[in-house]
Amino acid sequence: MSGSNTIFTSQHDVDLCRLAANGERRAFGELVRRHGSGIRQLLRRMGAQASESDDVAQDAFLAAFERIAEFRGEGTFAGWVKRIAARQYLRRLQRDKRLAAYAQDAVGNESHGGSAEADGRIDLDEGLKTLSPTERLCVSMCYGAGLSHAEAADALNLPLGTVKSHVKRGLEKLRARLAPPDGVALDGRRENG
Repeated sequence: MSGSNTIFTSQHDVDLCRLAANGERRAFGELVRRHGSGIRQLLRRMGAQASESDDVAQDAFLAAFERIAEFRGEGTFAGWVKRIAARQYLRRLQRDKRLAAYAQDAVGNESHGGSAEADGRIDLDEGLKTLSPTERLCVSMCYGAGLSHAEAADALNLPLGTVKSHVKRGLEKLRARLAPPDGVALDGRRENG
């Protein structure tokens, strides 16, 4: 049995998608094994709790399995499933009417960020927690799920300019928060200098 599964571990994602579209469920199982944790991580970065990210990831993979024949290999399988998962999470937020509360919070509480005097470097997940909920959603959708600003605006039912503003502010906050303590960026340039 394990020998038959090893043929899938050496296959490229596009080949596994083709096999899955032809009814080979173990090929799709290999895709889930490869990309499941990345999908759940994206959803947690968007604001989902751990159990919720598990549920949405499972729903996203089920939707991907049902639509696997639509995957043409024009992008990565991981990116395709991330977009499905992001949209499903947003539908869940809309259904639960939490999106309105997130947008209200962002408008009424622009200074939601964390302590400015953080010691040393922090990781991306900690940096994302310092953003307002709407900024975190917009940044995660555009940079984590690979959606364009227009696709994110459509999914969030927000004006394009509003999404661009949230992404811009979110990235500025992340740059400031994640900047090295000596002020030298990874590419050798000085930050704010």
